[in-house]
Amino acid sequence: MIRINLLGQARPKNKRAAASAAAVMEMGEVGSPKLKIVLVVLLAGTLNAGYWYRLDKQKQSIAAKMEVAEQRNRELAEVKARYLERQRQADSYKRRVDVIDQLRANQSGPVNLLNTIGDTINGTEAVWLSTMKDLGPNVDIEGMALSTDAVATLIENLQKTGYFKNIEIKETFQDDSYKDMQAFQFVLTCEKGKS
Repeated sequence: MIRINLLGQARPKNKRAAASAAAVMEMGEVGSPKLKIVLVVLLAGTLNAGYWYRLDKQKQSIAAKMEVAEQRNRELAEVKARYLERQRQADSYKRRVDVIDQLRANQSGPVNLLNTIGDTINGTEAVWLSTMKDLGPNVDIEGMALSTDAVATLIENLQKTGYFKNIEIKETFQDDSYKDMQAFQFVLTCEKGKS
């Protein structure tokens, strides 16, 4: 029987050398495609395992940070709820104070009106007031003056107070019931301003 060595390698003389030759045959040579594929698969597996390990660490880190953030969010939610409750209480208190201030202002409104008209009548010579009617946005004033100039001076003094924005003469006439002097009856309509 003739044996032909197709591998191009010398035939090993002992069994140990034959086993290593078989291992070389199975693994392939250093430049063989099988070895290259095995190395690429091992390298890819190692890189994939390293990338997975890194992503797992990031996942754990994010989970820990998320837990801390959720705890902080719960604490801040409690603070926000307390703040909103106190804000509602403050708004309620402010509304009550505003109502009280408005009632006080309305309470002193007639007093201010009477003081303004009283000071104006006292500061105008030859004018007497007989009636005054507060009709909400308007005030009707009836009185007597010794001359038409005194009525004009009264209108001018009322405008100077700033309490009224529009003053009109409804009626003025000479009263004949006074024989020894000249007297004029007048009726004024005064529109209240914002004061």
